[in-house]
Amino acid sequence: MKILLTGATGYIGKRLLPVLIEQGHHVVCCVRDQTRFNPSASLKAHISIIEIDLLDSNSLTKIPQDITVAYYLVHSMSSEKDYESLEKTSAINFRNALNQTQVKQVLYLSGIVNETILSKHLTSRKTVEDELQKGSYHFTCLRAGIIIGSGSASFEIIRDLVEKLPIMITPKWLLTKCQPIGISDVILFLSKSLLNSKTFDKNFDIGCKDVLSYKEMLMGYAQVRTLKRHIWIVPVMTPKLSSYWLYFVTSTSYRLAVSLVDSMKVEVVCRNSDLNKILEIEPISYQESLERAFKKIDNNEIVSSWKDAYVSSGFKINISEFIKVPTHGCFIDQQIKPVVNTKRCIDNIWNIGGDKGWYYGNWLWKLRGFIDKLFGGVGLRRGRTNQNTIATGDSLDFWRVLYANKQEGRLLLFAEMKLPGEAWLEFKLEGGQLYQTATFRPLGIAGRLYWYAVYPFHGFIFKGMITKITS
Repeated sequence: MKILLTGATGYIGKRLLPVLIEQGHHVVCCVRDQTRFNPSASLKAHISIIEIDLLDSNSLTKIPQDITVAYYLVHSMSSEKDYESLEKTSAINFRNALNQTQVKQVLYLSGIVNETILSKHLTSRKTVEDELQKGSYHFTCLRAGIIIGSGSASFEIIRDLVEKLPIMITPKWLLTKCQPIGISDVILFLSKSLLNSKTFDKNFDIGCKDVLSYKEMLMGYAQVRTLKRHIWIVPVMTPKLSSYWLYFVTSTSYRLAVSLVDSMKVEVVCRNSDLNKILEIEPISYQESLERAFKKIDNNEIVSSWKDAYVSSGFKINISEFIKVPTHGCFIDQQIKPVVNTKRCIDNIWNIGGDKGWYYGNWLWKLRGFIDKLFGGVGLRRGRTNQNTIATGDSLDFWRVLYANKQEGRLLLFAEMKLPGEAWLEFKLEGGQLYQTATFRPLGIAGRLYWYAVYPFHGFIFKGMITKITS
């Protein structure tokens, strides 16, 4: 069976793809930027890739006519202020394109929308659902609340709060009830609903049996981690203050924090568990989903992370436009050093960032990350998805990976920190030497002043870094 998968580079899509292939299907992966899509060699024989933009209806003509099922796993709480209208347009374009194909079923993962008054984000999700179900195909909508799994936004935010704060003074929305679900069950529901006639033209809420307040979820996490935590609720914290609180303590972006706080005021509790019976699925508990997430983290087996999506930074770039580092009108700091052991040098490069740090002057990197946070940037809190592997499109602290080829010995990063210009950092092995190049293309006088202000620090930071990497 030929299946169309949108959001193939996203948190859910990356995890659903191997399951669909294991079931024997051929999957047509829809991506906006093919350079960001890095499926494993074992998957490549069972997929085809098309580059589409859901906002460009002409690009959707690339969708094959002979698809049987399509998954719509695209949504965003992005930096775009009018993302609701953009998401509606995307859904309409997708529906119109699929109406020209042989597709029998479209499956959409939405949010639980049981309250009369919904947040901006949940209203947008419901609008997408309404548009998709108008198509000339059978439509199945699965509505989920908080998704818990290694690398999920919800899990990472809970993790940041509980791990970092032994005492929390929190807003009253922490008393809002929700019904979480483990990522493994989300994938089960999505894959088992495939061409199941009992799911046609219906919507279902999916969640585990636990109905918890956000406070109970935080305390439940603390219990799993054997941490002693105290949480006090105050009624005076405004949504704006709540957003700033979430932004500074966790790895989320500010605009995402605003959307999350807006949504967290709305209860997301399942209406019923009809789909559990239809598909014979018994969702795991909140506690077990946490334990599974930590098992994946401990084994360094995080398949996907929300931090690798552009929404984590607010940037919206096409990697191919930035992969050729400019030289004209740029400031360049290049360090060159002979390599003692090539394999060790490449391993050092591929371990950079995250828990490992930047090898030299880490306190200055942390200070730069803190300053970036103060100005609304991502800071260093995103870390990295996997400590051993790096793929094009990954986030790496406040950088985005533009190119990563371990055999070639080349890693190219693009800065997503707040800057008066654009910056690249490249590591390249050539002729037994490591070339470490920092490039900055300034924007106006502010950009030039910024470069001269930080230049004195480059002398020992970059020299110290290349010395550690090549030793």
